[in-house]
Amino acid sequence: MSSRDAGQAQPAAQLPQLNLPPPIVIRTTAQLNTLLPRLMAAPAVAVDTEANSLYAYYHKVCLIQLSVRQAEGENGQDVSDYIIDPLAIEMDLRPLGALFAAPQVLKVFHAAENDVLILKRDYDFTFANVFDTLWAARILGWHEVGLGAILEKQFDVVMDKRMQRANWGKRPLTRAQLSYARLDTHFLLDLRARLEQELTQRGRLAEAHEVFASMTSVEYMHRPFDPDGFWRLRGARELDGGHLAALQAAYLWREEKARTLDQPPFKVLADQTLITLAERLPATLQELMAMSGINPGLMRRFGGELVQAMQKAAAGPAPAPPKRVHHHLVRPDEGTAVRYEALRAWRTARAVERGVDPDVVLTNDTLMTIARQAPATLTDLAACDGFGPAKQTLYGHEILTVLTMQPKAA
Repeated sequence: MSSRDAGQAQPAAQLPQLNLPPPIVIRTTAQLNTLLPRLMAAPAVAVDTEANSLYAYYHKVCLIQLSVRQAEGENGQDVSDYIIDPLAIEMDLRPLGALFAAPQVLKVFHAAENDVLILKRDYDFTFANVFDTLWAARILGWHEVGLGAILEKQFDVVMDKRMQRANWGKRPLTRAQLSYARLDTHFLLDLRARLEQELTQRGRLAEAHEVFASMTSVEYMHRPFDPDGFWRLRGARELDGGHLAALQAAYLWREEKARTLDQPPFKVLADQTLITLAERLPATLQELMAMSGINPGLMRRFGGELVQAMQKAAAGPAPAPPKRVHHHLVRPDEGTAVRYEALRAWRTARAVERGVDPDVVLTNDTLMTIARQAPATLTDLAACDGFGPAKQTLYGHEILTVLTMQPKAA
């Protein structure tokens, strides 16, 4: 979607209906320093970020939205919204680190993990005292947990879904973009209050706090480009000989071009287009330009390189399958596999009983850890990663009962 389209988007339930004042945009360090004492004095601050992952190879934080309550109240009428522009020339975000690290200020996110990861990656911030409205909703068994669906159901607010594909790295920002961005945090404080009340009433608050605490310790892990990644594309293993070699060449070419142009690889060539190219093996630029799924402007400039790379690769030997061993994918022994499947069956039944998704009970990784270690006591079980005190109380005896009926550890 173009920025012009974004600027024209005016959904019915946006700012005119809500009658909210414009958000305050922070573009200088001086403005941030003036705002910070108010944020640090607040009991809770709602937080969200926008990145340009759809438009850049090296995506980055492009906006940080903050909402803080002016006084006690509901339905967002007492909330001030701030939008910090990290791309502004005079902006130094280091002062903001004090807010995220402050244990006395509750930071309210929706889907906290993504925001925390990118803020840690870009600014090396640390986090304390987080509330995640997404996970709170999941623990309560809400069927619709996307922020847009929740805002519509809880506050009768309809967000402009077209803004999800906006280019947040482009300046100037449109009024529609600012309106959308502020709604990502404007109602989070009220939403958190409602969720916390329901969590308390249903005895699930301790469980939620355990998940929230884990959000503060997530760490960004850089995943370098895998030159053998083309093997994982759907349809790759159905190719052979020169066609498979051409796929490898196209895959490597796409990565190099995406880095050079600072575009996401899928914007250069989609995965399925790579497969189609390898199947058809265009011999000329004209043949390439006649294919569907390509970017005509990009291919007019660089398509000749791609055709040449694929044709050259197709004339050579086919690539050999990778022989890497990923330790986390090592096949478990028979006893571990039996225990794991028994735990999965227990988890499925427990999730249905509680009305939540299975991973809200325990993740696959935690189940596998328990299956491998085969704990015999609550103390042993407590030592398993991902099995905190709240889950010990909820599930500890049940899990030990399941394990006693399975083969012992080797």
